[in-house]
Amino acid sequence: MTGLGLPNVIRACLFDLDGVLTRTAVVHAAAWKEVFDDFLRRREGPDFRPFDAIADYDQYVDGRPRADGVRVFLASRGIELPEGSDDDLPELDTVHGLGNRKNALLLAKIRTRGVEAYAGSVRYVETVRASGLSTAVVSSSANARDVLASAGIEALFDVRIDGVVAAERKLPGKPHPDTYLRAAHDLGVEPGAAAVFEDALAGMDAGRSGHFGYVVGVDRVGQADALHQHGADVVVGDLAELLEVGM
Repeated sequence: MTGLGLPNVIRACLFDLDGVLTRTAVVHAAAWKEVFDDFLRRREGPDFRPFDAIADYDQYVDGRPRADGVRVFLASRGIELPEGSDDDLPELDTVHGLGNRKNALLLAKIRTRGVEAYAGSVRYVETVRASGLSTAVVSSSANARDVLASAGIEALFDVRIDGVVAAERKLPGKPHPDTYLRAAHDLGVEPGAAAVFEDALAGMDAGRSGHFGYVVGVDRVGQADALHQHGADVVVGDLAELLEVGM
């Protein structure tokens, strides 16, 4: 193992954003809950079953492209909506309308609260770069660039593959491995020489199915067993723990 807690073959590190690098997963979950609870309340009345910002978020939404998250969660409740289009108004009860409503709420919450990076993650990425490894951010979020800039960590990454880039390049999102594979390609390394860092179960599936050299699960919410079951080689509570492993 290297001083980074990684196998010696690793030459690049591919990081998810929300929940791995920045404290934005909870903001995403809060925005989704507000959107889904409003929709379910109007559809089913006051006795509706609310969206669980932990269990439902982790299982159906976390790590997926926005529209996929809407489809998968609603399917879990036996609900199917018209697709609509990317430019649907947030008031429309379509897949894209609900997704756009969530995005508007998310941006408002980010503007109000700002974005904070995990100190341990920043220290780890800085050490990775000082050790000569290349770095990429791989996120399903269309707002990844704004989040990176707000957190002051945009310059720490050589490549960014986010929701905008994925749409432009027609890359399917997590749990498919394509966005991670593209990041490795853009960094000039084979998947076997790249490590994936994820907190989402869909991201774990992407890392494992892409045959990457090492998959690190980051457990912020007490789901270490699930991360292992979905393919993590190791699970840590904070990336800085890997520096202690590598000592």
